[in-house]
Amino acid sequence: MPQTPTPADLQKGHASSDEATLASERGRTALAVGVIEKIAGMAAREISGIHALGSGFTRSFGAVRDRVPGSKSGAGRGVKAEVGEKQTAIDIALVVEYGVVIPALAAEVRANVIDAVERMTGLEVVEVNISVNDVHLPDEPDEEEPAGRVQ
Repeated sequence: MPQTPTPADLQKGHASSDEATLASERGRTALAVGVIEKIAGMAAREISGIHALGSGFTRSFGAVRDRVPGSKSGAGRGVKAEVGEKQTAIDIALVVEYGVVIPALAAEVRANVIDAVERMTGLEVVEVNISVNDVHLPDEPDEEEPAGRVQ
């Protein structure tokens, strides 16, 4: 089975602001920024203690958009990536569960996002900036649930 190439193994071709183009001996691979954002979003959600990604407005708007037939998945919601020739920088907005040690959680999210993005894309992740926008309390309803819902 062939080894997964590392970022140093890949050479970068020309790229627009909306995609990264990785060049190799036998062709180019174009990665849309949305791909990197989805990978980062999924990697962040794998960490225990994360309630949601994005700000309150982003989550509310995304919940409405997700209900529209044919709309795209919200896996990249709360994540913004900037892509250069061989590197990427990622910003992630989090809502954490009450009681979680935030610095430890941020370090774990950062490590998991860097590992996933570098392994899957071959791009070097130069930074992962994390902003904690809210703390979800145990007795708070999710914003995505309709108000007054009977359980």
